[in-house]
Amino acid sequence: MKRNRMLLALVALALSLPGRPQAASGVVADLSHHLIAITTAFAGTDVLLFGALEDAGTDVAVVVRGPASDAVVRKKNRVGPIWLNTEEVTFAGAPSYYAAAASKPLAELADVHELKRHGIGVRHIGLERLVGEGTSEEAIAAFTDALIRNKKKVALYSDELLPVRFVGQRLFRTTLAFPANVPPGQYEVQVFEIRDGVVASAQHNALLVSKVGVEADIYDAAYHSPALYALASIVLAVAAGWAASAIFRK
Repeated sequence: MKRNRMLLALVALALSLPGRPQAASGVVADLSHHLIAITTAFAGTDVLLFGALEDAGTDVAVVVRGPASDAVVRKKNRVGPIWLNTEEVTFAGAPSYYAAAASKPLAELADVHELKRHGIGVRHIGLERLVGEGTSEEAIAAFTDALIRNKKKVALYSDELLPVRFVGQRLFRTTLAFPANVPPGQYEVQVFEIRDGVVASAQHNALLVSKVGVEADIYDAAYHSPALYALASIVLAVAAGWAASAIFRK
């Protein structure tokens, strides 16, 4: 039943594309839902992206970016008997989450310049933009690799290309996975139509990841009133310890 509904949605998208007598390019896509609600029981979720091409025979790439923020990468060096952070690089506007999908491998999709231009692939997302000067190209590459490696460890970046599958010649779909630790905020989902190695058209969709319920209340308290939140945490910890002690004394 769910698969039938998805196919009907894809067909509706295809029919909504206006017919043209001359060759044209265009892509229409949508998400199965535009809100990911993070509750106390949230353990990650999948979002279906589906769409249709105006012309058959072109390729599709999808890029998902989380809210951008400055990311600091530090390098430890041994100073005497201890290890200390002695070097650091700050990347400006690094996405907090990144994933990509495509209908074929990146090497067959487009050349490196086109991929970098549109940020398709984790190695092409523009992490060379850094704060600070005097850092060699070799050091920048090493710190970039470290940032990607650290993000991959917590499942917020992926260099594995998700598959975009076609249903017929014009309809396509892919499944986007979001882990339990996905950061809240506004996400951008870009869908590219690629023809002969060049992006011919693109569409942008918004996806909101938001904490709801008790999780949202705790997050707001910690963010807007950190001192009060810390004090309340200490009071609760002391009260819990006193209660446990009283029970064991009995």
